[in-house]
Amino acid sequence: MEKEKLRIDKYLWAIRLFKTRSQAGDACDKGKVKQNAVNVKPSKAVHVDDEYEVKTESKRWVIKVNELLHKRVQYSEAIKYYSDITPAEELDRIKFQAAVFHTGKRMSKKGRPTKKDKRDIDDFTGW
Repeated sequence: MEKEKLRIDKYLWAIRLFKTRSQAGDACDKGKVKQNAVNVKPSKAVHVDDEYEVKTESKRWVIKVNELLHKRVQYSEAIKYYSDITPAEELDRIKFQAAVFHTGKRMSKKGRPTKKDKRDIDDFTGW
């Protein structure tokens, strides 16, 4: 059955481990997605009960495929299609991180001012 074939890059994107499908494909190409300690290519077929080790920017995941998901759905639905079996010692290493860390947005009051910050400063100083 043709519908039962699903690529690993599309699956990782659909379950929302990666923001874009190209990021999921790049992760596979760079060796950040493994099955049984062997790197997988983006075109590798996913099957139910497969286990993958996935390294994202924020965390190292160990996931088990519960069901195949062919299109991206909201997070509350997507989490039903895989089981997070990441070892406890890996979870302890992560600790609590700010939510902005995962979004790629700049943490407030850190680093250089944004354009808006500069405009506010200029308005305040009267330039």
